[in-house]
This record gives sequence, C-alpha cells and structure tokens, in this order.
Amino acid sequence: MIGVPALVLTAGLGTRLRPLSLIRAKGALPVAGVPLASRVIRWLAGHGIHDVVLNLHHHPETITREVGDGRDLGARVRYSWENPVLGSAGGPRHALPLLDAPRFVIANGDTLTDVDLPALISAHDRSGAMVTMALIPNPRPDRYGGVLLDGTVVSGFTPRRTGQENYHFIGVQVVEAAVFTGLADHEPAETVSDLYPRLMRAQPGSVRAFVSGAGFEDIGTPADYFETSHAVAAREGLAAMPPGRRTSIDGTARLTRSIVWDDVVIEGGAELNECIVVDGVRVPPRIKLDRSIVLPASAELLGADGERRDNLLIVAF
Repeated sequence: MIGVPALVLTAGLGTRLRPLSLIRAKGALPVAGVPLASRVIRWLAGHGIHDVVLNLHHHPETITREVGDGRDLGARVRYSWENPVLGSAGGPRHALPLLDAPRFVIANGDTLTDVDLPALISAHDRSGAMVTMALIPNPRPDRYGGVLLDGTVVSGFTPRRTGQENYHFIGVQVVEAAVFTGLADHEPAETVSDLYPRLMRAQPGSVRAFVSGAGFEDIGTPADYFETSHAVAAREGLAAMPPGRRTSIDGTARLTRSIVWDDVVIEGGAELNECIVVDGVRVPPRIKLDRSIVLPASAELLGADGERRDNLLIVAF
C-alpha cells in the first residue's frame, strides 16, 4: 500500500449544499473546526499515503488557503486545475501527469469514512481488478442510488428506490491509471454513468467491490453538514463547536449548537439556535434566529435566495 498516491476530488460545484457552497468549496467547509479536505488528507496520510493531488475548480482559493502544501497534514499536496469542471472520470484523467503512477487511490472530498484502506488496497491487488470500489450495504435506498453485485464483481448501477438489494459507494476506490488513459484530456466524463459500464462490458470482472461495515458520513446538504459536524465534534470530545478564526462573539450573545465560520462578529444580546454563520458576517445585537444559515446580504449577488434582514440574508434549512 505504501507509496501509492491519492487523488482527492474537490472540484465539484456542491449544488445541493447551496447556499453554503456559494461561499466556500465543499472541501473547505469546517467540520468541527477542521476543513473537510484536511480531514481526508490527514486520514490518507495516517495510512501511509503522503503524495496527494486535489483537483480544483469551484472557489479554489478557499481550499488552497486551508490546505496549502499539505505539510501540516503530513502530506505533499499538489493541485490539478480544471476549467471547466471535468467530472468523476475527466478529473482523474486530467490529473494523471501529476499522479504519475500506474495505480492510485481516489477519495471523494465530501465524505468521511473509516474504511480499512490497507485492506481495500490488498483486495484490489489480489483480484487483479482495474477498479475496486469501497461499498457498504445501502443505508438509505430511498435517498442513494446503489451498486449491484455478483459476488465481489460489480454487475451494474441502479438509481434509488428500485427495490433491488444494492450497496452504497462510500467515496473511496483504488484504480489503475490505464482506466483513464483512453479518455480525452480537458473533456468532462463520468465514471458510474459512462466509463465504468463501458469497462465492465469490455472486460467483465474488471470493476470489483470491497464490502465492509465501514462508517460513512455525508456532507451533501446543509442539514447533512450540520448534523455531521455535531456528530464529529461529539466523537472527538469537544464540549462546544470551535468558532472560526478571527471571530468575535460578545459575552452577552447566546449561541446554542451553532457553527460559526471565519471573520464573524456577533454582537451583544444576539441569540442563535442551531444556526450556521458563514465567513465575514456581522450579526447585529439582539437578533434572534433559529435553524438558519446566516449570510451577508451580498450573497444575493452569488445567487443565494432568502429573507433580507438588515445587512443579512437568512436562509432556513
């Protein structure tokens, strides 16, 4: 296992995560005080993968300022820039020169898991597969599409709510670089909806599964982000959610289960219950908000839609 590089997919637009993703790339969202991408990189480094590439497109500066060169996370981090965004297959194709390896790990930058990475890579080595996907029994067939199996061979992919027994891809896979070399560079392409089905038809048994009972946490929507952040904070023994950098909270303000990003000022008497306050917001005194995302009013220019109140834009979630 040691010595293979990894590609972390962080270029996505995070459409379902709006309006939070209008302010930061999904990978830059702080989860219990630590950016999501940093958590993924640290997890990879903890398993001996220290050469990591991140692909970038949407709000790239919000990721690079958090991750930097990766030294603090125990890794050497480099970036693969995309314009336009190239998708789950086009992204790896574009990153091949940086990865410069016949085999590598791909990890989604928007999920957290504790899957046994050494065991996943060993399974890939033993089977001779071109792709080995980490799967768990589908926890929410009503919400997630699934992967169909014949033994450990991936036999197909299915949309949600089909009633078929299926498995859920938890965002980590081992791949041979040759899977992507036939794709045109700089052109968008997808794995599950196109490349992998073609590969399965051309080389039966080439896409395989590593099924386990690994943990999996999604950051797909603002509600997912809120719940996952609190679950991680509780697991890490944090008494309260750590506030962002350069943030000032008046001593008379009351925050309950709220998440506060960077460069925020919360004035006296404000009461925030289960809120997410994004970068650069100034919360006026004595305002009371419940279960809301609090953005600067200027977020309207980025496409956010909510209730205007003073200098704020309030979006329920």
